[in-house]
Amino acid sequence: MDVGETSIGLARLTEAERETLTPYAARAAWPAGFAIYQRGTPADGVFVVTRGRIVLRSRVRAGRGFVPWIATPGETFGSEGLAATARYATDARADEESETLFLSSKRFRAFIREQPQDSLALVNQLMAERTALLDKLRELTTLSVEQRLIATLIRMATNNTFTSDDGRIVLCTSGYRLVCELVGATRESVSLVLGRLASEGLVERKGTTFVIARPSQLLERLDLSAIETELPFAEVADGAQAALQH
Repeated sequence: MDVGETSIGLARLTEAERETLTPYAARAAWPAGFAIYQRGTPADGVFVVTRGRIVLRSRVRAGRGFVPWIATPGETFGSEGLAATARYATDARADEESETLFLSSKRFRAFIREQPQDSLALVNQLMAERTALLDKLRELTTLSVEQRLIATLIRMATNNTFTSDDGRIVLCTSGYRLVCELVGATRESVSLVLGRLASEGLVERKGTTFVIARPSQLLERLDLSAIETELPFAEVADGAQAALQH
């Protein structure tokens, strides 16, 4: 397994490509913390983020969940609504003040029919995101907590809403909890890994805030971890089980 092949970036719809959707879409603004939809409710259409970020969360048990995806500008969410008689697979909540475009299934079909060339960009985006989710599933079942954490931090660094001016990720208390849910591990497990990374100079703690090294340094650490670690089957199974329980 080549951990270096972990996808750390994802193509996003450009502003120009998002503008082609405008005549077909409904624009909405969401305040921070607003619940856009809940798992199990009837789904229709697809959302495209134009500003902010939307967290998709699967509730595992009271107070705990797993975050399979964070949609940021140029990315989509809720695409299960394009299937017939669909229901949403996760909760969707605005993590900060956000704006979206929404294409109902009917308007999506009209866009495909009337703007076939422009619609290819949206279809390509949906397929790229599906690939990223499958890759994350592979990580969840084959990588250690440390490897998953580093891969998650690298992805987060590609989104300016998580980074400071110098390109480093800054995690406050809520961001730390979000990272745990993205990794699919307990806070204790993530804290141990952050402690090891801090001893290597890759993480700096300032009170309740963590400042993470630049993506290039994290990528070097991820490659080193791949060389040093041979995961036994039991650890892989335990990692998958922990992700489902926490």
